[in-house]
Amino acid sequence: MIGALRGVVESKSPGQVLVDVGGVVYEVAVSLQSYARLPAPGERVRLDVVTHLREDALVLFGFLDGEEKETFNWLRTVSGVGPRLALNILSGMPARDLRSALAAGDVDRLCRVPGVGKKTSERLVLELRERSREYAAASAATNGEPPAGSRDAEAISALVNLGYRRGEAERVLRGIAPDVRLEDAIREALRRFAR
Repeated sequence: MIGALRGVVESKSPGQVLVDVGGVVYEVAVSLQSYARLPAPGERVRLDVVTHLREDALVLFGFLDGEEKETFNWLRTVSGVGPRLALNILSGMPARDLRSALAAGDVDRLCRVPGVGKKTSERLVLELRERSREYAAASAATNGEPPAGSRDAEAISALVNLGYRRGEAERVLRGIAPDVRLEDAIREALRRFAR
């Protein structure tokens, strides 16, 4: 089993990269998120790899960071989600945003990913919501960020979508009492930004 590749990018195209490792060129499937961050041909790259063995082929799926690889493996545990669909989902949104959507139970946001319908979105939320919440809580504890699905996390997401910087949104929300409802917290944050 191949766990990682370190070599030179020979060529890349959306969804795929060829990596030359000591004269052996590996074809690796990547999400569009990873593709956008790949170095130019001729430059060095390191990819974490998940090896998938089928009856007729050995397919390598590559990731530039451990979070995307871990999320890919989570997605594959869901009934009806194979490696290609998991990679497609990760192409539609970054791993961190996907985990936030899962933790918040945001089925509509998941449905916006091409190839993911309502039933698949509901199954993803059902099977991965708790795992995503636990991950978010652990991540928030180490990074000092609000847990996904919390009032502050949702308010920050709304403010960022309105064009405000994440850091500014976090700073303003720290000054709003935690018992204030989500809608009122967003309104108050917008008032403070308007000053």
